Amino acid sequence: MTTPHTLRVDFVSDIVCPWCAVGLHSLLAAAERVPEVQLDLHFHPFELNPQMGPEGEDLREHLQRKYGGGPAQFDQVHEMLRQRGAALGFAFSPARTRIVNTRDAHRLLHWAGLKEDGSQQRLKTALLHAYFSEGRDVSSRSVLLEVATACGLDAAATAEVLESGQFGDEVAAAERQIQAQGINSVPAIVFEQQHLVQGGQPVETFEQVLRQLAARPS
Repeated sequence: MTTPHTLRVDFVSDIVCPWCAVGLHSLLAAAERVPEVQLDLHFHPFELNPQMGPEGEDLREHLQRKYGGGPAQFDQVHEMLRQRGAALGFAFSPARTRIVNTRDAHRLLHWAGLKEDGSQQRLKTALLHAYFSEGRDVSSRSVLLEVATACGLDAAATAEVLESGQFGDEVAAAERQIQAQGINSVPAIVFEQQHLVQGGQPVETFEQVLRQLAARPS
């Protein structure tokens, strides 16, 4: 059996970014079509609303203030996302009515990434599901604790990270580094630390990238 070619993939995103959810699940679906590659996924923080307070904001009001448009445009985009998600086996629920601060979630993701045991990817996909599919408040530390422990992370250690503020400086430093690289929108996916793909691209686009990289000489 041929040993899969491992590709490093740096995935820059936010938990409350719907196109990040589309992009990640498109990438994972593409990887299933290209068995000769194995993804070495690393998730990096990008806060869409770093100054947002703990109470969050009504999603419709927030999007209208930030991007303009009205209810019809909001519903149109939601339907587009719903269809894209459904094709990937990911549900966008209308229960998602608020947008929230994600700093604590990114701190947990940073910590999970230090373990190098797959915890970070499990936590990332679980947080996206909690927010977009279940409409849960991913700024709530009790919700974060529940989601993290369901992913196999130790409850006491998770609670300690959440309550202590640990890894906040590391998240802030990572975001500054990302901005210094010229990345100012998400998702941003960097393959082999060289090839940047931006946006919630279709499965076929990611499949083409993976096949091209897999065909390169070692």
